[in-house]
Amino acid sequence: MLRVNKLSKSFGDKKVLDQISFEVEKGDIAIITGPSGVGKTTLIRCLSSLETYDSGTIDISERRSEKEHPVGLVFQSFNLFPHLSSLENITFPLIKAKGMNKEDAKKKALELMESLGLTGLEGSYPFQLSGGQKQRVAIARALAMDPEYLCFDEPTSALDSKLRDSVGEILREIAKKGTGVIVITHDREFAEKYSTKLYALGSELERVE
Repeated sequence: MLRVNKLSKSFGDKKVLDQISFEVEKGDIAIITGPSGVGKTTLIRCLSSLETYDSGTIDISERRSEKEHPVGLVFQSFNLFPHLSSLENITFPLIKAKGMNKEDAKKKALELMESLGLTGLEGSYPFQLSGGQKQRVAIARALAMDPEYLCFDEPTSALDSKLRDSVGEILREIAKKGTGVIVITHDREFAEKYSTKLYALGSELERVE
């Protein structure tokens, strides 16, 4: 379980997160909604160790490994390497960060690409992909690192209803395999449809039943 307890974060004099507490279990789809500027992105950046926080705790029980960071992040802008192919975008962190040999990294990447409907796009570069395809490459890259929890920053922004539902089904498949999913979004309709735990972030974080 991932437990966030009284997490606070300020930028200068502006308090962005004020004693935020919640829990996510493996297999959950926890979706946090709220307007711009309330700290949603800051929260998941803290969870994925891309941002420090001022006080509070983030605890993860029953970790598979103490060596690897258990929380991954799929960025809103995907952050793919433009000079690498789809396949190389997925294998690169496996080789560089996890020390996997090229053959094993390629095998794992191809399996993930197949599971996400990306077969045939292995040699394509980011500029040749649609927004939805780039997103799925970014998801495959994040999943390749075997996170215990995976955060998504506004995964449905600028998507039509059909593509939004395809993202929702991907989230369900990820959760079904035992990964905890944490999503931040403006899209309340999507949140209500796909969350197993729904939160609203404003001046404080509230559970929505």
